[in-house]
Amino acid sequence: MVGIFKTIASIIIWPIWFLFFVPSLFLLFILIYIIPRKHFHFIIRPISWLYCFFAGQWLIKENNPPPIDGQPYLYLFNHVSMFDQFMVGAFISHYLTAIGATEIFKYPVWGQLLKKYGAIPIKRKRLKSAIKSLHLVEEAIHKGDSFIIAPEGTRTLNGEMGLFKKGPFHIAKNTGITIVPIALLGAFEAKRKNDWRLSPGFITTRFGTPISKNEYKDLSVDELSDLIKSKIQALLKGED
Repeated sequence: MVGIFKTIASIIIWPIWFLFFVPSLFLLFILIYIIPRKHFHFIIRPISWLYCFFAGQWLIKENNPPPIDGQPYLYLFNHVSMFDQFMVGAFISHYLTAIGATEIFKYPVWGQLLKKYGAIPIKRKRLKSAIKSLHLVEEAIHKGDSFIIAPEGTRTLNGEMGLFKKGPFHIAKNTGITIVPIALLGAFEAKRKNDWRLSPGFITTRFGTPISKNEYKDLSVDELSDLIKSKIQALLKGED
């Protein structure tokens, strides 16, 4: 019965979602050439919330993100769903951008929008190219830009966190940026990677306590990775 409900709900919801997504995508593409990207979060926040809403998801925030104080932040989260970036972007009150697989930058309109917004493509399977992308991230951070990154690099297939890539932690060590761990709950059940169906319900963005440079400066890259993973796991369990 649950499977039948998911199928029926998805048949209804997906057309509604696309009816919102496509016009909003073109609207964003126009606005990015009008509104300075440093102020674009005023548009990103409601759009992100609506992307979730029209997919049958009610977005909930637990704990507050860090205050707007002029410093950049590195937001690291567990990668579970197509909703992840929207779940974070809906609650951040300042400019932040991301890195993403080069393939998504080839999509018409969407790819151009990402580039204009300041997102950085990365070829994960080509080491030299990936290192160059990470250097671009570090340069942007030194200019004051915040980033959202999924350390796993790809969405989970079973709901469990996978191995963390080292890239985000090299970035942190090289820049001294404050790290904000984030746990995303309910999104895996809402839309699994290899299942086209949606499960309407509640999805939660749970912010952790920011971790400053002084708290991790003496840790190795691997130790920092383990620390952040443990923080996200604790948030998922409601222990932090």
